[in-house]
Amino acid sequence: MGMIGVSLILLLALLGASIPVAAALGVLGLVLDPLYSSLPLKRAMGEMAWGSSNEFLLVAIPLFILLGEILLRAGIAQRMYDAMSKWLSWLPGGLMHANIGASTVFAATSGSSVATAATVGTVALPEIKRFGYHEPLFLGSIAAGGTLGILIPPSINLIIYGVITNTSVPKLYLAGIIPGIVAALMFMAVIVVACLIRPSWGGQRVTASWRERFASLVHLLPPAAIFLLVVGSIYAGWATPTEAAALGVMGALALAAFFGRLSLGMLRESVENTGRATAMIMIIVIGAGFLNFIMAAIGLTDAITQTVSGLGWPPGWMLLAVVVFYVILGCFMETLSMMITTIPIVAPIMLALGFDPVWLGIVIIVLVETALITPPVGLNLFVVQSLRKSGSMQAVIVGALPFVIALFAVVLLLALFPQLALWLPERFG
Repeated sequence: MGMIGVSLILLLALLGASIPVAAALGVLGLVLDPLYSSLPLKRAMGEMAWGSSNEFLLVAIPLFILLGEILLRAGIAQRMYDAMSKWLSWLPGGLMHANIGASTVFAATSGSSVATAATVGTVALPEIKRFGYHEPLFLGSIAAGGTLGILIPPSINLIIYGVITNTSVPKLYLAGIIPGIVAALMFMAVIVVACLIRPSWGGQRVTASWRERFASLVHLLPPAAIFLLVVGSIYAGWATPTEAAALGVMGALALAAFFGRLSLGMLRESVENTGRATAMIMIIVIGAGFLNFIMAAIGLTDAITQTVSGLGWPPGWMLLAVVVFYVILGCFMETLSMMITTIPIVAPIMLALGFDPVWLGIVIIVLVETALITPPVGLNLFVVQSLRKSGSMQAVIVGALPFVIALFAVVLLLALFPQLALWLPERFG
């Protein structure tokens, strides 16, 4: 059996044994080292760990997580959701559109899909029984809306892609705006179609006067201000993405103080949650960095690249293969580790075929979004389920499946109309 087959079987065995992903990646590197290398590559583990984490751009990750944690505890999410409900609840599906709208707005401040799903879910879940919504579809809209957190800037996953492929993060941020809006509209279209077919799924109609709607706009100003502070400072040339993240944290603290929510207890909770999330991300980064070093040193990366390139497939078929690859892998692997492990292999192949690195990054992020809401390890599915007081996981899974189809439609649109992702970077990047 060849090196590629052995590596794949070992990886699947480790993941199938429920070993934490970061440990599985590191162990795989330690096993491949003596099998295929005449040098003790494991002695470089310390250097690889330092090199993987010693990247200034990665400092933005804990800062963006902290930003989302502070905004969650500042009470901004509840006000934002109320405003969205007044503007969008007239559509078939009612408050399910508020789930998508609020997720879109919060995604523009948090950079995390988990934080987005948890924040909107906490506010929205009580409305299911209150207004008689179809529970699976309502839960699916929360899980799907949360995926926008890694596509709409500022996105933590786009930073990871930029670091791995040496692609401009500001250009990636610009490229994610239009596809993010398109994905949100696709999610809303799914809700409209479902509720036109089954009107009872849309629950009781929530009404609001125009005066109430315009009065509620003030609650959208805080997240809009944070978005302009973070993203605007980047494109104005005033700050790097890392510095912009720090500015966002300062802005979030100011908002928390303004709303009377700033306290030592709130800060402690925010910092503790940020520390846990950052530790999880960085141990995966370090484990995948070591594995990628081993793979490159033993020639596995080149072997995979040559094998795939030798197939002679045209770009369109190769893109389809990448889509299928990420969809299958996303059913069994956590999204961040999947990105860090696969992008060093997938990106060189796709770029050699002439695909734009910025466009490719957006396509991969959309595919990673699908992994967030596909069983059995879709992270957003578990987040939404954890917020419920009762009920089975099956309801969340069933409700999320129509939104997976919507994300496939976004990938198709990006393939047919690449300018959806490239127009803003080409014009303003």
